[in-house]
Amino acid sequence: VQLVESGGGSVEPGGTLRLSCDVSRYTYSGYCMGWFRQAAGKEREGVALLSIHSGRTVYADSVKGRFTISQDNAKNTLYLQMNSLKPEDAAMYYCAAATSVCNWPPALGSYNYWGQGTQVTVS
Repeated sequence: VQLVESGGGSVEPGGTLRLSCDVSRYTYSGYCMGWFRQAAGKEREGVALLSIHSGRTVYADSVKGRFTISQDNAKNTLYLQMNSLKPEDAAMYYCAAATSVCNWPPALGSYNYWGQGTQVTVS
């Protein structure tokens, strides 16, 4: 499985971005797909998870009501719609996949595949 993120950029507070994650192989319905972020000097943290099998989603409290994780199976693409962005949302955002069920909080070691990241700046 290869993951390639895109869609990052620089926006003003209150702005909107949509991140995309193209997944090269996507045949195992048991995958948990997720978006994570890492700000400078901070640990990587889970933002949103989506169970490919059930469609169930989970969000970090800090993004609930503002971010939406979704998938387009036809395009093998995972999305993160980010609305009402705040300066504290600025970070490198990563797409990741785990061959297990989605658990919260997510254990980073459970995620077998990671993208290279896409930078989000809010200022």
